[in-house]
Amino acid sequence: MAYTLSPVLEPPDSEQGGGVANQWTLNFGPQHPATHTTLRLVLELDGERIIRCTPHIGYLHSGFEKLGEHLNYNQYVTIVDRMDYSAPIYNELAWHGTVEKLLGIELTPRCKVLRTIAGELGRIQSHLLCVGAAGLDLGAFTAFLFGFNEREAIWDIMEFMTGQRFHTSWTRVGGLNMDLPDEAVFKTLVKKFINESLPKATTDVETLLNKNRIFVDRTKGVSAISREDAIAWSLSGPMGRAAGVRRDIRKDEPYLCFADNWDGRGAAAVDFKVPVMTTGDVYSRYLVRLEEMKQSANIIRQLIDNIPAGSVNVSPEGKEVLPPKDQVYGSIEGLIQQFEMIMWNRGFEAPNGEVYGCIESGNGELGYYIVSAGGNVPWRARCRPCSFINYSVFPKLIEGHTISEVVAVLGSINVIAAELDR
Repeated sequence: MAYTLSPVLEPPDSEQGGGVANQWTLNFGPQHPATHTTLRLVLELDGERIIRCTPHIGYLHSGFEKLGEHLNYNQYVTIVDRMDYSAPIYNELAWHGTVEKLLGIELTPRCKVLRTIAGELGRIQSHLLCVGAAGLDLGAFTAFLFGFNEREAIWDIMEFMTGQRFHTSWTRVGGLNMDLPDEAVFKTLVKKFINESLPKATTDVETLLNKNRIFVDRTKGVSAISREDAIAWSLSGPMGRAAGVRRDIRKDEPYLCFADNWDGRGAAAVDFKVPVMTTGDVYSRYLVRLEEMKQSANIIRQLIDNIPAGSVNVSPEGKEVLPPKDQVYGSIEGLIQQFEMIMWNRGFEAPNGEVYGCIESGNGELGYYIVSAGGNVPWRARCRPCSFINYSVFPKLIEGHTISEVVAVLGSINVIAAELDR
């Protein structure tokens, strides 16, 4: 059953003689559809009004971070893929971006552009799911279909880019697993998506929900949080920006093509706007995500016809990447390097030290903290997960609201269970 109720006995009152108050404890989930079998909310109710909420997590704990101590810096990409599985490519960009920061590796211009495009496709992918599911949780099933159909189009592009449809495992230390199989076909697929499919889908969602009386009444003014509280709770991404927090890693700590001179020849950073609102409610989080999809499409438009030539991987002389096939087949040094990295699992050795790196994912600041004791395996690997940080404020957001508003608030946070529990 999704719900279980039990009465809560108040302490006896000396004047009134004690008794049973109109207070109940309700278990919301983990079997409830809106909690996806991974979240349990213990709600204390006064009638239908929530006076206290205690979240229980850990239903999907997989030991992802501990596995980082047993897999080398390239193998671990298959694990981070499975954290925020709504847009796996972001986990890869964050992980290998941090490893490259530890090693002091500067990526090639071609790799930076391809990673940036893939990251913005991932942002759109994440927001399509969140916006669609937010409508679905409130009964607007059609909105979910509008978002999910376009996610399939992104999966098609990802499959073409990486060779895999879902858990792409595309990035590698110093580059990518593979270059584009056909650049012209890739450009055609991406342009069709950002210029035709996506604008139609966002327009359909806006037409269906933006002025829908039921949707607006159930989201506008619900679970509002102030800018000061958002900062105090370390909220980031759409959760923070909907409350007036202007921080965006792409602007404040630029990486890849978001940094000036990203190609080594003085190229300017890509131009985009960061949507910010001040009301901090469910409706504003929805609107921020809609606008971010449009901005992501604009970023991709600036890059898609300006993909530099050259290699997607840094020079193999540093032993961090696999050598080109002509070196493997034509020189003993290339053959040995290939053999060591693939068969012996030796590869490169990282320097001693610790590093934190982060990117702006669809849900906010996604970062990794690595402690290296030398060798090709981290001594410690920790994740700064958006879902865990953003979900921690849920008891405050839902306090004073009714049971029916739980699904609306929960959907606006976009909690991904594998990233929450790790």
